[in-house]
Amino acid sequence: MRTIIYIDGFNFYYRAVKNTKYKWLDFKSLFLKLLSSKNQIIQIKYFTALVSGKHNPNKPVKQQTYIRALQSFIPEIKVYYGHFLSHKVYLPTAEQSNKNKKAKVIKTEEKGSDVNLAVHLLNDAWLNKYDCAIIVSNDSD
Repeated sequence: MRTIIYIDGFNFYYRAVKNTKYKWLDFKSLFLKLLSSKNQIIQIKYFTALVSGKHNPNKPVKQQTYIRALQSFIPEIKVYYGHFLSHKVYLPTAEQSNKNKKAKVIKTEEKGSDVNLAVHLLNDAWLNKYDCAIIVSNDSD
């Protein structure tokens, strides 16, 4: 059974892996163990956005090291990139005494990975590229 795995890498990392001891997840090995022997993994599509080194210069280095490791050890993997958008918003402060007090902050959000994943999933279905599709995410929407 032709199987394609679609991974929302950015949300998966920040919601399931960050702040744990598990940093170097080999998705192919994981799914070879979880899936039936009838599943033939023909492609793994990994969707993410490049992180900024603005506050921590090691972040992009670590992310690129992980992506290169995935690409080196999993020939079926292809990486697709979204991007970040920043905008100013007013958010409540942490002060308990004045619950109506707000502060202007810059909010940065990752955009594009989940949309790219959905478009690839639908396009691959329309092109009859898989018999089984697996979505890996931990996105709240």
